[in-house]
Formats: sequence, C-alpha cells, structure tokens
Amino acid sequence: MELNPALDHTDSNSLITEDTGVLWKQLFSLATLYASVIIGWIAYYNYQPILLETYNFTDLTLFLFIVQGIIMVIAPPIAGRLGDKFRVKAGKRLPIISAGVSFAAMIFMATAFTLFAHPGPIFKWILPVLITLWLFSMAIFTSPALSTIELFVPTKKLPTAMAVLTIVYGLLYSIEPVIVDLINFIGAPLTFVVGGVAVFFSGLLLRKNSTIIVDKPKTTEVGKSDFTYAFFLGMGLGIVTTVLFNLFPTWFEEKGFAIFGVTGDGLASIILAAVAVLSLPMSKFTESRSVYSAILLSILATLAVTTGIYFIDNHLILTVLVVLFIVFYALMSVSFLPLALTVVKDKQKVFGVGIFFAGFELPNGILEAVLVAAGNF
Repeated sequence: MELNPALDHTDSNSLITEDTGVLWKQLFSLATLYASVIIGWIAYYNYQPILLETYNFTDLTLFLFIVQGIIMVIAPPIAGRLGDKFRVKAGKRLPIISAGVSFAAMIFMATAFTLFAHPGPIFKWILPVLITLWLFSMAIFTSPALSTIELFVPTKKLPTAMAVLTIVYGLLYSIEPVIVDLINFIGAPLTFVVGGVAVFFSGLLLRKNSTIIVDKPKTTEVGKSDFTYAFFLGMGLGIVTTVLFNLFPTWFEEKGFAIFGVTGDGLASIILAAVAVLSLPMSKFTESRSVYSAILLSILATLAVTTGIYFIDNHLILTVLVVLFIVFYALMSVSFLPLALTVVKDKQKVFGVGIFFAGFELPNGILEAVLVAAGNF
C-alpha cells in the first residue's frame, strides 16, 4: 500500500501532477524559512538563560519553560485552524504565515532594541514578555508554513520533500556549537536583529514563490480526518527526538562511550549529521514500499535500539546500536508527517499538520519542564 493516491494534487487547484513532480523552487524557499526558524531556536536556547541571569529573572526559568511547552502545543493547532479558514475564503494559507513571520520579525527587533537600550529595573520586565511573545509568534507560523510542503510535491513524493527539511534540520543542529560560538561572538542584540531579518526575508521569499499556487481545499471528500492518529505520529517522532537531544548526551557520558573520540553533545551532533546524510536514501526506500510498513518498522526498531542504548554498556554493541538508531530515526523523519497528511482530509490539512506538531512538541515540553524543576537543565 502506498501513500493514499486520492490525495495527489492533480486537479486544477494545484500546479503539481505526476508528470511535473516536485516544485523545487518553492520547496527550497520553505527549507530556507525552516533554516531561519531553527537558527532562531538555537539563539533562543543559548540566550534565554543568559538574559534571565543578567536581568535577575532566574526564578522565572521554570515558569517560562512551562509557558513555552504550553504555547508550543496549543499554538500549532490554533494556527492550523486559522490557516484552513483562509484557504476556504481566499484559496491561500499564506496570510496566517505572513502574519506570523511579520510578528516574529517585529519581536526579534523589539528584543534587540530593548537589549541595546539596557533597560533599568522598571522596564526590564519587558524582556519576559518579549520572550513569551516570541515563542508564540514562532509557533504560530511554523506549522502552517511546513504544511505547504504538500502543495509542492505529489503525495507519493512527500518523503523526498521531508528529506530536504530533514537535511536542513540535521545539518544545522549538528553544527549547533559553531552557530552558538558565532552568535556569542556577535552578541545578543545583533543576533536578534539578524534573526528578525532572516525570518522576515525567508518568509517573504516563500510568499513570493507560492502566490501562484491556488490552495482551495477539496469539498467533495467523504469521511472524517483521523486527528488522533496524526497526533500520536507526531508524539512518536517527538519522543525519539526529545530522547536524542536531552538524554543521549548524558547516557553517552555516563557510559564513557565515544565515537571518533567524541561523546556527549558532540556525539549527538554526529548522529544528526548522519541522519541528514541518510534522509534522502531513506525517503527513496519509503516511497518504494508501503509507508505503513516503514512506520511500523521504524517505531519497533527505534524502541528496541533506544532501550539497548540505555541498558547496554559494551562499546562495540553501543556503536552498532547508534548506527541502527541513525538509520531508523532518518526513516521516521521522512515518513511520519507524510503519513499524517494522508489521514487528514484536504479541507483540514493545515489543522492536521498543527495537530501533528502539537504531538511532536508535547514530550519535549514535559521533559524540559521536569529537568528544569530538578535543576538538571
């Protein structure tokens, strides 16, 4: 069984057919916006504790992480619902994306201006407010923007499109230490200025390249969307991603396990770089076989491999398990969102993507709040 062919974009409302294939210019515009979002998150996680300590807000750390978790879970579905309403009325989901991008860029600039001005005791309270608004603005446009991926490729080619985004994701997070060194070098105010400019212009590029696409949802579909399935697919990918980022480095260091002399966060970076490299071959594997089989295989295998990494101390076996984790995590990365899109009706497509990302963010939000509360983050 392949991805549902009934959802292929072959009607007059789309530029995509089986013959034309992938709209690469639009897809790369989306990848550029996604890259600016990732860099923004890297900057946020780097500067949030610094700013809270500098302005004596460390007692708000747990509160902000809880707020962050709540926002990241509820904002994508809200944005998705709004995006679908815009599609019905105007044939485009771009207005909600443009509004979110503009708002995020404005918050970036407001934060930079505040830091340049060195706020005193009275006005320093604007910083936690700006941080919360920034979280909301980034969350409000990210899932609608990523939902446009189904406009740029035929349904059966969605894993290839996801491979492009996975490459961006894996490579940027694999060089996170380099990015952190760079943003530390240029300083917080300039980082937020650059972040605002990057988000604004990458959003503008996506809008420019996507305006020719009519995005009216189909109105003749029967049946209901399976949002529960989409949510649990997102949560499954989110659990594995959360474990990779937050637990693997500690496990590796406690076991004294290293690859090429690298352990901890550095080894996690190597894993992400390898996932980026493997994502394209894994997308071709997924497209040539039943996506449901790929999903089941990746879930069971990743669960078994992650359990082995936690319990096993033998370094040779751990090396094999890490390699297997890379393979199956790459498979998950390119197949889970495409499958979620096939169980959501076209008129609720953006909302379905929002539900997927709500599930994706939930495990990370819970674990980060727990780690902060325990003083381990």
